[in-house]
Amino acid sequence: MIRTVVRDVPRAVAYLLSGVLLGATLLVVLLVLGTLGLALAPFLVGLPLLAVAVLSGIPVGALERRRLALTRTPPPPDPHATPAEPGPAAWARLRLTERSTWRELAYTALLAFVLWPLDVVVLFVALAVPAAMIAAPAQLATTSSVSGDARIAKLWLIDSYGQALLCTAAGAVLLLALLWPLVRYARLRAALARLLLAPSEAEAERRLGEVTRSRARLVAAFEAERRRIERDLHDGAQQRLVSLSMTLGLARLDAPPELADRLATAHREADRVLGELRELIHGIHPQVLADYGLPDALADAADRSVVPVELDVDLPRFAESVESAAYFAVREALANIGRHSGAERAWITGRHTDGRLRVEVRDDGTGGADPARGTGLTGLADRLAVLDGTLTVHSPAGGPTVLSLEIPCPQR
Repeated sequence: MIRTVVRDVPRAVAYLLSGVLLGATLLVVLLVLGTLGLALAPFLVGLPLLAVAVLSGIPVGALERRRLALTRTPPPPDPHATPAEPGPAAWARLRLTERSTWRELAYTALLAFVLWPLDVVVLFVALAVPAAMIAAPAQLATTSSVSGDARIAKLWLIDSYGQALLCTAAGAVLLLALLWPLVRYARLRAALARLLLAPSEAEAERRLGEVTRSRARLVAAFEAERRRIERDLHDGAQQRLVSLSMTLGLARLDAPPELADRLATAHREADRVLGELRELIHGIHPQVLADYGLPDALADAADRSVVPVELDVDLPRFAESVESAAYFAVREALANIGRHSGAERAWITGRHTDGRLRVEVRDDGTGGADPARGTGLTGLADRLAVLDGTLTVHSPAGGPTVLSLEIPCPQR
């Protein structure tokens, strides 16, 4: 504990001293802005000054949240929202309507008029008084030639070196005794600042909602871009390859034998490229998922799996983002089963109960799957998290491996 106190004393002193400097400066600034603003308000010139005074709490709040690190207090998140429009006018309108702005202004006024004088008193009692007592012999030596005595910290009068040495010992004991209360006071000051400057529960929920909606918009934009790529490949490159394949086939009919073999080779290569392109389009976003929904898409994925799969799925239609996330999670799980598990069979079950989509993929392989080793499941878990979904993998050594996903969603 003693080591902790010795380590934290410089931090506590730095926090309180910087608070004194900041508070004294704010006192002058607020008095000047408030006085000039109120005096000039009838002429409308003072209104901008009053607005600056109101908004001054914002930079003070940001600085105070940073200063909390001096006391090892975790800083709260920024409570302010991002303006929907660019420009200082939109920023000012938003800030003036936020509760956090007025809460920061209240803290700024509290710091300027109450807290920093209290910090001065605490620093004076905890450091200045003991330091003056410890320096009593030196003070007596410098003043005894003039008056023959010395007044310590303007409180006690001593006139002998015996009293001065006794005062020094008492000052050392007092200093050691006040270090822990000094650190505790600094931590309480920091806790008060954090309490007043932290976002309220409603603001935290609003920010969480904004983040969730932003992530959902990103996923929706990603899905739209993927469908655009699929459409361009399907309607553009695939059609050109089909046309090329037909042209090569017709050319073989009229070509001489020595050229027909080469055209046949080119024809087969075009067919292989066309097949690979169709597989690529299917991997981007299978048409069966868009047309018929998740059950048929999972059945199609089971048919394409290299490991035999038993399907037990009873699901309605869901939102496109939900169906897509669940489908690609199952596809990744089946791909991992085929590549790594050594399984002979796999099972897929899917149900929609209590407003939640639950899908489970199980195999009889050797187990030991770890999503952290780059199997692709980590990215799928992040994608499900955007929808407030979860992805869990239970894969003990020796198997079996069970992948479970759960997404809260109403049916479409």
